[in-house]
Amino acid sequence: MTNEDNIYNSGEYLEKNPTWHLEDSAWKAGQILKMLARNRLAPKSICEVGCGAGEILRQLQLRLGPEAEFCGYEISRQAFDLCKTRENPGLHFKLQDITGEKEAFFDLILLIDLIEHLEDYFDFLRKVKPKSNYKILHIPLDLNVKALLRVTPLLEARQSVGHIHLFNKEWALAVLRDTGYDRIDWFYTRVDTPPVSLRGRLTRPLRDLFYRMQPDLAVRVLDGYSLMVLVK
Repeated sequence: MTNEDNIYNSGEYLEKNPTWHLEDSAWKAGQILKMLARNRLAPKSICEVGCGAGEILRQLQLRLGPEAEFCGYEISRQAFDLCKTRENPGLHFKLQDITGEKEAFFDLILLIDLIEHLEDYFDFLRKVKPKSNYKILHIPLDLNVKALLRVTPLLEARQSVGHIHLFNKEWALAVLRDTGYDRIDWFYTRVDTPPVSLRGRLTRPLRDLFYRMQPDLAVRVLDGYSLMVLVK
C-alpha cells in the first residue's frame, strides 16, 4: 500500500484505466445508499479509502446533502490529481495512507473495490478497524466456476485492473470475521449493463432466472457479481 513504485504510482494503472472507473461511480454510490437505507444509517462523516477519481464521494455528497462531511484518501499521485478537481468545502482529499494517521476517525469508512488490490489486506483491515464506527466494503467475487474453467478472465483481471486476490462470498465474510469485524448486513450486486453480443442477449433471461431461483448458486457459477457488506 505504501510502495511508491507500484502500478498505481508508476502510471501503469492509469494507462490501462484512464477514467479510473469514473463511469461506475454513480452506480456504486447508489448501492452504498441502498445499504445505508436498509440499515437506517445517517452518517455525518464519510471517508473513502482508495477513493480513485473521487466521484463516488461526490455522488454521495450530491444525494445526501450538506449535512455530512466527506473525505477521500488516496495513495496514487495520478488518482489524487483526478480527485482534487472535485474538491469543495464539504469534500476533501488527502494523498496519504489512512493507517498512518493516528487521529483519523469517521462515522463511516468506505472500502469500495479495494482489498483485492492490497498485498496484505489482513493487516490493512485490522489497522483501519478503529478508525470508524461502521464500514461498507464492496468486493468483486472473481472466484467462480465460470472463471476457473476459462482461467483467462482471472489473468485479465490481474493484468488490467490489478486484482491480486480472488474472493467468493464465503471467503470474504470469513476474512472480515477473522480480522475482528461484526457483520451487520450484506447483499450481492451486479452492474445491469445490457448485453452487447447476440449470445449475451439470448442467455440473459436464463441467467436472470437462475439468479432469482438460486442466487447463491448462480453467484458461485457465473461471473460479474460483487458483494456489498456492512460491518462494524
